[in-house]
Amino acid sequence: MSKLGLNRSAFSARDTVCHIWKGLGLPEETLSSLYITGNESLLPSSFKIADLAQASISLTALLAAQIHALRNSALTPAVTVSREHAVIEFKSERLYTIDGQPAPSCWGPIGGLHKSADGYVRVHDNFLNHCNGAKVLLGCSLDADRAEVGSKIASWKSVDLEIAAFDAKVVISALRSYSEWDVTPQAQAVSDFPITLRKIGDAPVGFPKGMKGNNADKALRGLRVLEFSRVIAAPLSGRTLAVHGADVLWVTSPHLPDIPALDRDLGRGKRTIQFNLNELHGSSEYQRLLEDADVVIQGYRPGSLASRGLIPETLAHRFSHRGIICANLSAYGPDGPWSDKRGYDSLVQTCSGMNASEAEHYGAGEPARPMPCQALDHAAGYFLAFGIQAALYKQATEGGSWQIDVSLAGVMKYLRSLGQFEGKSGFQIPDNYNCMADVPAQYLETRDSGFGEMTALRHSASIEGVEVGWDIMPKPLGSDEKKWL
Repeated sequence: MSKLGLNRSAFSARDTVCHIWKGLGLPEETLSSLYITGNESLLPSSFKIADLAQASISLTALLAAQIHALRNSALTPAVTVSREHAVIEFKSERLYTIDGQPAPSCWGPIGGLHKSADGYVRVHDNFLNHCNGAKVLLGCSLDADRAEVGSKIASWKSVDLEIAAFDAKVVISALRSYSEWDVTPQAQAVSDFPITLRKIGDAPVGFPKGMKGNNADKALRGLRVLEFSRVIAAPLSGRTLAVHGADVLWVTSPHLPDIPALDRDLGRGKRTIQFNLNELHGSSEYQRLLEDADVVIQGYRPGSLASRGLIPETLAHRFSHRGIICANLSAYGPDGPWSDKRGYDSLVQTCSGMNASEAEHYGAGEPARPMPCQALDHAAGYFLAFGIQAALYKQATEGGSWQIDVSLAGVMKYLRSLGQFEGKSGFQIPDNYNCMADVPAQYLETRDSGFGEMTALRHSASIEGVEVGWDIMPKPLGSDEKKWL
């Protein structure tokens, strides 16, 4: 438990659902429509990842059911979330095949843990610009291998290198213990509640125009979402809205590197378009899309899209006649000295003490041990989707424009507050679900995609009498027309 946060170590997955649901002021009677069971850990870790997986996915599905009921003036249908399926879905970017070929690794050649002069650092190199940027910062040639990079890191103090990396816009984090993280100003700035929802402008009461009327086959059919994102968490939020019927336009840039292995999984349910983000503000095509967007998601470094006009308060003023929802995913949250810094799941695990604590519990003398999946990314994506739906529900019942903020560090703090299994007890089960052969067949679907025949995970939540599933399978980035359905 964090000294800076609350102790929720007695929470079950259902307790987490109830806590977050009530925390956003949603109708408590709806909670009786959720059916979840199981208390198995399922993944080898000291952290309660299975609880987080089942709870975060349950929240999104339950609120989708609530919105469907409100649209149809009906009772909230029953929602069921399999614990095993939810845990496996927290590994979805690893668990698919295309034409029988498994998903390739996303990790680069120099990434991972490196010994420093006074401890350790973790280098993130999934994107080529970050890999090359780290080499330049360290004084290496661009063809340097991991050993050469490691030899350069060995002369740096961990925190000094972390600070230098922030300044150089590359991504390297110092390995800290809980006690070392807890005294940092950034740790103290991270919210104890993982989703921030606030009203940023007045607008009429009601659903967006595309959601008016009833008898929709899916809960969010007619919702228009403009998503600016990369990597896992923010794209996952759009994928989650899409599984419930939202029309999600995923905006990427031809001038920025991507990670195709991730895009195959996270592109499900979405149409994909491209803009030069540096020319976004002056694009008439973009302005036409924005004019009819109900939700704008941004998962880039905080502030990086503000110069392109994506400022929540400005959008709320512009669309005061109808309202808009602005959702932000960041590494460290909207407050504190790191609020504008880049970060990724593996690095938040490193800098916050999670990796060190996981290693201590495992007891093999390692300096750090990562969690068995990108749990912060996945939970953050579902929390962001849930926050967007909460804003949509409040628009329909109270009116207004709304902003949602979710951060990887906020999810880390919440997961930590759930407590850890004692000693090595959390590691007594094998690390299952690492390849498609490990996944029960009933959790899979096979469909044609823009890359070949794709076998991947179905969504782990079901809503009684309401369709749940992706209408669109992934395709090359930029494949679609720049228009709403």
